Amino acid sequence: MTKSKYKNLILEQLLALKIYESSYDHVIESLAAILEQRDKTFREFKKSGGKSVIEYTNKGGSTNMTKNPLLGMWDELNKTALAYWRELGLTPSSYKKITGEGAKKEIKKKGLAAALAEIER
Repeated sequence: MTKSKYKNLILEQLLALKIYESSYDHVIESLAAILEQRDKTFREFKKSGGKSVIEYTNKGGSTNMTKNPLLGMWDELNKTALAYWRELGLTPSSYKKITGEGAKKEIKKKGLAAALAEIER
């Protein structure tokens, strides 16, 4: 996805949650760029074979196995994006901290309250 599409998606999410403020624009811009780079890195990782561990030949000529740097970069970009999502209130716990509201839970009525609710339908 492109940076502008990510930007629009983030903005839509913030508006849907009613927590958007224009002061968030620079953070939205940064998060969109991070997500675009994350996607590019993941495509490059897949294109290179998608191996978690690769062979690495050091200056001395020895070949060793090492963690694929593309996988490490992709992981770092995910962690950075998560930090931005938290700052914007786009994770359940950060949304609750910003608004004081949690996920809407359906309260089951019991006894007389349940019977009255059935009658009202």
